[in-house]
Amino acid sequence: MGAQWKQAGREAAAQKKGQITSKLVREIVVAAKLGGGDPDLNARLAAAVEKARKASVTRDTIERAIKKGSGQTDEPVAIETVVYEGFAPHKVPVIVECLTDNRNRTAPEIRNLFKAGSLGQPGSMAFFFDRWGVVEATHADRSRDAEADAIEAGAQNVEPLEAEEIPEGSIGARFLTDTKDLAAVSRWLKDAGWQIVASEMRYLAKNPVELGDAARQEVAEFLNALDDHDDVHRVYAALK
Repeated sequence: MGAQWKQAGREAAAQKKGQITSKLVREIVVAAKLGGGDPDLNARLAAAVEKARKASVTRDTIERAIKKGSGQTDEPVAIETVVYEGFAPHKVPVIVECLTDNRNRTAPEIRNLFKAGSLGQPGSMAFFFDRWGVVEATHADRSRDAEADAIEAGAQNVEPLEAEEIPEGSIGARFLTDTKDLAAVSRWLKDAGWQIVASEMRYLAKNPVELGDAARQEVAEFLNALDDHDDVHRVYAALK
């Protein structure tokens, strides 16, 4: 029985790793399709490639994804971004961003996940979120003035990154931009020596909901179920 349990655990871990790899590859394909195949000129692609490398995605897999997305192969790129909205348990607004090659498959599966979640239900949530360009970056010079760089780059706001996201001996910041300025801000920061960790459009909650521990756990289980879906790229929740 123990051996079977261990084998099941290994299979689950392998499946999870395969799922993560698939999601990272899709992000690379979409980033290359939207901004071109040169990471030096495409901050979103550069960030996606770096995440894939950290997740031990092979170089060949990364290069194939870039070539596919940038049109260097005969393979059609049918992946599109589709957004679904709804309430998590306890009326927490949620927006789910998917990368899918078949929205007719993805849509009912996401709706079923909302139905399966206790009190989870679809509905329009755009009112509860703002759409921002977000650049997360680190800098090896700890004396660097992130606020001054935000002004120079054209960002609208800046906030510190969480400590666990910053390499030892560096500083980190999250720069918020108008969506139209995301590429320009990313380029300026890169030229100023910032290491771009993420460069993407995000939904940021206007008034996050605060819940007790038990309710928060229930919401977390629902959000994890959404995030585990193969086509789900990002899950945004208005939750403190």
